[in-house]
Amino acid sequence: MATIYTAVAILGMTAIIGMYLISLVLKDKPTPIVAAIVHGIFAILGVALLVNYCVWTAPRPVASMTVFIIAALGGLTLGYKHVTGKKLPKWLAVVHGLAAVTGYVLLLCFAFF
Repeated sequence: MATIYTAVAILGMTAIIGMYLISLVLKDKPTPIVAAIVHGIFAILGVALLVNYCVWTAPRPVASMTVFIIAALGGLTLGYKHVTGKKLPKWLAVVHGLAAVTGYVLLLCFAFF
């Protein structure tokens, strides 16, 4: 069960950085590459822990994992656009954030209820 709590903590830190990044995107300000990279690394670690948990234990938070993987696809697209210097679509940043929040709420419900 420690794995799920670690995933909750890491994904919570990811969310804090994500809120900072989306606030900049919505204000049309440049996003710092370091913050984006740290956000991505934390997200990869958190989702990897979640996938590992789903593979090796039961019951599994499959809904949360699925939503996080969908959010990760949006995050990869945003990361690609950021690295190539293209404008980040606000709608994609919002959808990415909403998907991640949904996955996080599902994970919290699984871990604590």
